Amino acid sequence: MNFIQAIILAIIEGITEFLPVSSTGHMILASSIMKVKDPEFAKTFEIVIQLGAILSVLVLYIKRFFTGITIYTKLFVAFIPTAIVGLLVYKKIKLYLFNPYVVSVSLIVGGIILILLDKWSEEKKSENKNLEDINFLNAIKIGAIQCLSMIPGVSRSAATIFGGIYSGFDRKQAAEFSFLLAIPTMFAATGKDLWENRALITSENSQLLVLGGFVAFIVALIAVKAFVSFLTKYGFKIFGYYRIILGIVFLIYALSVGLDMKP
Repeated sequence: MNFIQAIILAIIEGITEFLPVSSTGHMILASSIMKVKDPEFAKTFEIVIQLGAILSVLVLYIKRFFTGITIYTKLFVAFIPTAIVGLLVYKKIKLYLFNPYVVSVSLIVGGIILILLDKWSEEKKSENKNLEDINFLNAIKIGAIQCLSMIPGVSRSAATIFGGIYSGFDRKQAAEFSFLLAIPTMFAATGKDLWENRALITSENSQLLVLGGFVAFIVALIAVKAFVSFLTKYGFKIFGYYRIILGIVFLIYALSVGLDMKP
């Protein structure tokens, strides 16, 4: 991986991390198109630079964490299912499912679900005045649905927003809870991946990780604000159509050039 490829992937990450379109899926597709060398490091890079994007949420929503301890407990409960499933099966998912074909199919299926979600949630009113008001059972439900996002192309944001609406939030609240839940989720995923792949981190690779994380942070700061405004006005259907078109186009491309099934 060179510095230009790292910057391109970081920009993609910053834009897509909080959109329901799968940042990991986009980076896998982009890496395939750019023919990024050292695929093992590329997979670690794709996960670690997500931390830069997540830090943008910490900056934007910092006041939320000083309103009391309740939000911490709800996020912790929602994080538990992901932590358990991640420890048990994420290694195998990363080994066998991180490829363009899985991503393409996941994008298409997820796009159809988003279009249906848009119709279902259009007039939905929140059952909770504030994010902190969600009960523990519904927080666990959101966390359980988030586990599906370990499949590349599903989208962590899409899964948790769907889980949030299903559990009583309106669109805006579901998106904001999704942003906040990303903080413990991605900190844990990044720390675990860095530790397990520490042998891959050289001085040159470290520079790529720092550069990628910084670029993703700056781009995500802009993307988060824009997404909340867009979602409130236009809903999910545009993202659904985008996912379906991208999935079909890339599936045709992957089949036509014979991209490897191996991650």
